[in-house]
Amino acid sequence: MQELPVIAAEPATTRVKKPDWLRVKLPIGENYKQVRNLVDTHKLHTICESGNCPNMGECWGAGTATFMILGNICTRSCGFCAVATGRPAPVDFDEPQRVAEAIYLMKVKHAVITSVDRDEIKDGGSIIWANTINAVRALNPETTMETLIPDFRGIWENLQRIIDVAPEIVSHNLETVERLTKQVRIQAKYHRSLEVIRRLKDGGMRTKSGIMLGLGETKEEVVQAMQDLYDNGCDVVTLGQYLQPTPKHLPVARFVHPDEFAELREIGYNIGLDYVESGPLVRSSYHAEKHIFSGRNK
Repeated sequence: MQELPVIAAEPATTRVKKPDWLRVKLPIGENYKQVRNLVDTHKLHTICESGNCPNMGECWGAGTATFMILGNICTRSCGFCAVATGRPAPVDFDEPQRVAEAIYLMKVKHAVITSVDRDEIKDGGSIIWANTINAVRALNPETTMETLIPDFRGIWENLQRIIDVAPEIVSHNLETVERLTKQVRIQAKYHRSLEVIRRLKDGGMRTKSGIMLGLGETKEEVVQAMQDLYDNGCDVVTLGQYLQPTPKHLPVARFVHPDEFAELREIGYNIGLDYVESGPLVRSSYHAEKHIFSGRNK
């Protein structure tokens, strides 16, 4: 009789109970089905799915989606992110046209495009990025674009390719406060991300960044991060609640009350930011079509 190895049980961890204000509706409706079919037919990746976004039902029901280019396997292993880590497939040079066609079929007025990190290739995916922006613009001349880009490992000639094709908004997420960066974004650097924002602003871009709350940061650290972003030329900041995608990811330290998000919104405007989107369910691309315009007079 073969003996099975004894595996010690992992110690139980105390999970913070999810509050009522984080409940979302299940995705339903014809618009949702139409977007689902388009994504499947064109073999597209969306951060909505790969990132387990809580707003997928709302956004897809409204006929919008955030497209993720350069595959769905990332070369980085951030502690918060649900996107798979590993060796990506070769770059697909037909992808830009497929994305442009999907945006055309969906009649999207404002498109949001993001990507995985492709640190294994010299250009960091920036050539496909530029090709995608050009393809979307050629087929959809009335569509505005937001591009949520990686840091390209600080290789600035790759960032310049994005500036050269000039989408309406270029976003790069800070994700967390300086103290937690090594824990949350293992291969990223806080000040390198700030430099991305500064170089984009120097290149004439409208700039945007996002921060997750509930990872153990203090209010003062969040305010400092917003100040750092403003000082480096950031126009738009999104603040949202971190949600643990799987038990293998970083745990939620606490759920931030909507009143705290409202307070931080006002602090952001007092700092001088042009638009602050702040709330428990806010994600980088949530209400992105509004971020082209100033939020200071809302």
